[in-house]
Amino acid sequence: LRVMGPTGSGKTNFINRLIGRGEDGAALGLKSHTQAVREYIVNLSNNQQYVLVDTPGFDDTYRSDRDILKTIADWLERKYRNDVKLTGIIYTHRITDNRMSGSVCKNLDMFGGLCGDPAAERVRLVTTMWDKAKDKNLAEKRVSQLEANFWKPLIDAGARHERFNNSSGSAWEIVRGLMGEGEAVLLQEELVDVERKLNETTAGKTLYTQFQKLLYEQKEAVKQLQEEAKAQKDLEAVKELEAEQRRLEAELQKTLDEMEKLKIPFARRVALLFTKRTQALSVSV
Repeated sequence: LRVMGPTGSGKTNFINRLIGRGEDGAALGLKSHTQAVREYIVNLSNNQQYVLVDTPGFDDTYRSDRDILKTIADWLERKYRNDVKLTGIIYTHRITDNRMSGSVCKNLDMFGGLCGDPAAERVRLVTTMWDKAKDKNLAEKRVSQLEANFWKPLIDAGARHERFNNSSGSAWEIVRGLMGEGEAVLLQEELVDVERKLNETTAGKTLYTQFQKLLYEQKEAVKQLQEEAKAQKDLEAVKELEAEQRRLEAELQKTLDEMEKLKIPFARRVALLFTKRTQALSVSV
């Protein structure tokens, strides 16, 4: 069982409830708690064994999204080559969030790119922190909005929404609904069966698209700051604007570097296109 979601959405706390830890074992503050893939083995009295996997979110405090994707991909590829498949995938989301922030949308996009439609039936979209929701009616409306909009593609493909009430019983009820044969996720099939490189996978291309959007936003922000600095006659304000501009330009360069690492060379793109056409012809014949 693999647990995913944005930083602070309750991934580690969910696993803590399953393995019997208290809340003090969960993440504290705003910094990312899970820096690498962590495995927890739970042995049950009926001779069943669960392996729970806690993975970092794509908004880590210290590591780039490309680094996070590679960490998760390496683990998935290694398990798949050893004939280990995922029984289920749990994606956590805070019900207390009053809007879908950019980082949450980014995590959800990457989640879809990792899983693919065939594995969606093994996906549980788990809302957390119901005990912290002050307005229950508002929380119910958020669920309806999530199911009708942001989660709709996954739900249409077979995923289900579950509520985690911050108790061991609630966590195990969700997990028991995922018993059965494991399923390979899209990223595993692309890396192993199709032998694609990470930047050629659906998840890698999704990340590249996100970088393109971020690059555009950063360029627009730098341009606006430049115009504001020219209009300002206050020297102190100009210095502050120029400092912010330098910071943004550094971020812009970092984004460009990450995009360059994900870029697929032209010759390789041609080879991939030829491979796809050959596969399509073989299927039609």
